[in-house]
Amino acid sequence: MDLVLIRVFFVLFVTYTCYRVDPFGANPRFNAILGAMLGAAIVLFEWRLRRISLKRLIGAAIGSILGIIGAYLFALVIHESFTPGSLRSFLEMMVMLLMAYVGLVVGANKGDLLNLAALGGVFGGEKQTKKAYKILDTSVIIDGRIADIAETGFLDGTVVAPQFVLRELQLVADSADPLKRNRGRRGLDILQRLQKVASLQIQIVEDDFPTVREVDLKLIELAKLYEGKIITNDFNLNKVAQLQGVDVLNINELANSLKPIVLPGEIMRVFILKEGKEYNQGVAYLDDGTMVVVDNARKMIGKTIDISVTSVLQTTAGKMIFGKWDERSGPRNEPRPMQTVQTPLAEPKKAIATAEHPVE
Repeated sequence: MDLVLIRVFFVLFVTYTCYRVDPFGANPRFNAILGAMLGAAIVLFEWRLRRISLKRLIGAAIGSILGIIGAYLFALVIHESFTPGSLRSFLEMMVMLLMAYVGLVVGANKGDLLNLAALGGVFGGEKQTKKAYKILDTSVIIDGRIADIAETGFLDGTVVAPQFVLRELQLVADSADPLKRNRGRRGLDILQRLQKVASLQIQIVEDDFPTVREVDLKLIELAKLYEGKIITNDFNLNKVAQLQGVDVLNINELANSLKPIVLPGEIMRVFILKEGKEYNQGVAYLDDGTMVVVDNARKMIGKTIDISVTSVLQTTAGKMIFGKWDERSGPRNEPRPMQTVQTPLAEPKKAIATAEHPVE
């Protein structure tokens, strides 16, 4: 409330000053109106500055100073090249405004790259508000699971969508191949979903690396520049980035880590979908797509049985569970003698749907 009163007093003071001093050479009432507009513009500018980080303010100040120095050097050249007159004055003024403006904008945009924590002292607190940039790969945008993760609140901060990734996504969306075109359009829809997540700040950056042709290598260079992490589900990009010291958030690794933990000796209930590769084996799938290989279960295809877990194998493609069926336990809901009970169709359909879309 006190700050609001100060702002109101400032606007009234500027209005009264313009009314009494007559800086614009007009009638007093018109001067007062211009003074009120000027005061309101200054208050609005101050209000916007409060939302800018200290890094951006310092970057803008440094950029403005360098721009003014450059404008002064250009003004010396103009002063010696043109005869005195209105043209020379106009060029000197325009160069000053142009260089100061460019220095202000560029310095503010690049201010986030400053490491103020290294200076210590009053700048040490900036380390606590350091942005954790997360850079999106094309594959993870098309995959779509990143939007589900963001909507649950597990992903926050600043998510960076590079312009060269958007160009690649647009090329895929404009492809003549219907499959690629649908994948590209799906990626664009996923970006729109991410923009609607309140806890995320989507930032599209124009930084590019003309000397680097491959998009994966450009992502690595961008991650080094912003000291951020790459979000991907590309196995090769994951390995190359780790070799170059860039942190990677792999969606597939996250999905594998969220699968239920099963220990040897536990009893679990599965639906035997098909026969296995080895003799007398049956194959089932969990709801998340995990394959379950069951010994002695070939003759139980199309039935739900209780099995005992014997071992769990973790591979790069996912997790595999091995179990054994005890014939003495019988199938679930085993039919009574002299009765015929058909297995419901809902369970096979569910298992087949899960088998068609396993999680890598």
